[in-house]
Amino acid sequence: MEFIESLKQFSERVTMLKDTISTEESTKMSLVVPLFQLLGYDVFNPSEFCPEYIADVGIKKGEKVDYAILEDGQPTILIECKSCSDQLDKHSSQLFRYFGTSSAKFGILTNGIIYRFYTDLEESNKMDLVPFLEINMLQLKDSSINELKKFCKDNFDKDKIFSTAEELKYSSLIKGVLLKEFESPSDDFVRFILTDIYDGQKNQRVIEKFVPVVKRAFSALVNEIVNSKISSALSADSEEDAEENVNVEEEIPVSKIVTTEEEIEGFYIIRGLLAGIVPVEDIVYRDTESYFGILYTNNNRKPICRLNLDTKNKQLLIPDENKKFDRIYIQSLNDIYQYRDRLTEVVKRYL
Repeated sequence: MEFIESLKQFSERVTMLKDTISTEESTKMSLVVPLFQLLGYDVFNPSEFCPEYIADVGIKKGEKVDYAILEDGQPTILIECKSCSDQLDKHSSQLFRYFGTSSAKFGILTNGIIYRFYTDLEESNKMDLVPFLEINMLQLKDSSINELKKFCKDNFDKDKIFSTAEELKYSSLIKGVLLKEFESPSDDFVRFILTDIYDGQKNQRVIEKFVPVVKRAFSALVNEIVNSKISSALSADSEEDAEENVNVEEEIPVSKIVTTEEEIEGFYIIRGLLAGIVPVEDIVYRDTESYFGILYTNNNRKPICRLNLDTKNKQLLIPDENKKFDRIYIQSLNDIYQYRDRLTEVVKRYL
């Protein structure tokens, strides 16, 4: 659950930052690297998360992929990054070349918003042209979160992921075909539908006659399924409300808490500093009216630090062994890096 909440918080961060980012380098630093921190990788350790990994292609020397995740010194995942303003379709050939020169089992092409996951299902050591998984950080689905969780450092099992990649790939392609037929039924699809329901000759005139009928029937079926699901959910909610006998209408207070972009940035800096000490999904934030708190395992009794950035004098507050907070004045968020050792000491007290 904590991983899911952390990922949703990160998705909100991507939404907030994407329009302010215009270069590939800022995309990597602001969107890509923080995601792999969240997945549990020590992005400051080049023996684990190696930037500018050399992937020579044929006679071309000095070719480099943006990042490689290493295991026992060998790459398992290659990551090629583009600016968040770029479309990915024209860039897969670059990752394709790198993939064939390494022992990596997976390749990821991303612009910080869309993540496309590739492997070599069709021919060993030759990257497939079609990704087996695509995740949009602006439109996170439960199924996407479950698949992304498999790439967490603590969960990563390349053989298990590879064994399910084929089903993921073709399930995605099948859904794409069905969606296309739903929006605009093809002649072949209509002819297939008529096979079991129409005994007459299936010439072009008949096919054209049934195209709108099939489309309306398809649409009606989907609507019926959706409405059935909604009705079931509403019915369950009504029964639950009746059991609880909730008759009192409470006025919902308007929250005065506003989480700022600067606070979120500070949170990810602290997460990065503590990556490798504890799983990053165990580091969460909780905003209040008086301060921005960062906690271990979302436990109020395990504060890592607090940030107070809404005042003229920015403050970092670090608890001592008695949980009394030492107030430190900082000029900018970059000053937080100076206190990595103290933050590490705090977290280790909770282990």
